[in-house]
Amino acid sequence: MTASIALVDDDRNILTSVTMALEAEGFAGRRYTDCETSLRALTETPPDLAVLDIKMPRMDGLELLRRLRQASADLPVIFLTSKDEEIDELMGLNAGADDYIRKPFSQRLL
Repeated sequence: MTASIALVDDDRNILTSVTMALEAEGFAGRRYTDCETSLRALTETPPDLAVLDIKMPRMDGLELLRRLRQASADLPVIFLTSKDEEIDELMGLNAGADDYIRKPFSQRLL
């Protein structure tokens, strides 16, 4: 069974490149460009891992994480974001993220 990784980012270039890298490693990538759509999909069919951007239109990644945690405390979540201040990382981790990776990033690190 292939592990499923959901990517939520409004930057289509990042979605494409990360999905290609994950699929080359044998993972099944699921891509979403907005938090509202991803919230429904991730709660109905949870992936094995969710990778979220924080800076998103309408609903940000922090709010998405809060709502996902209401549905499932077990879903592993990594923030992949351009918010690079220490306080941003602390807020993300305190909100329940399992890890925090700053953009630009190494795909190998991810």
